[in-house]
Amino acid sequence: MDRISALRNVEDALADFESGETDLGATERRVVNVLRTYATEFEDGDLTAYRASGAEPADGLVVVAESPAQARERVNERLDPADVTFEVEQLD
Repeated sequence: MDRISALRNVEDALADFESGETDLGATERRVVNVLRTYATEFEDGDLTAYRASGAEPADGLVVVAESPAQARERVNERLDPADVTFEVEQLD
């Protein structure tokens, strides 16, 4: 899914919420699903999505980076690295 498709899908979800066709919970799930699909299919030039696995709170954290080393740095920027151990893997 490209960025434009993702934005259109989010816009559709918001329009359904605004018109009363869906409630907030359903809208949240729909937007999260769009974002997860976008992230797992993300590949833009040299950037790729990576998922951290290991101890909480790193487990499941997804970042976009040029390499596994950069992905590790980006995860560390979001967490206190002394508190967590993790690995990163490229999303398929």
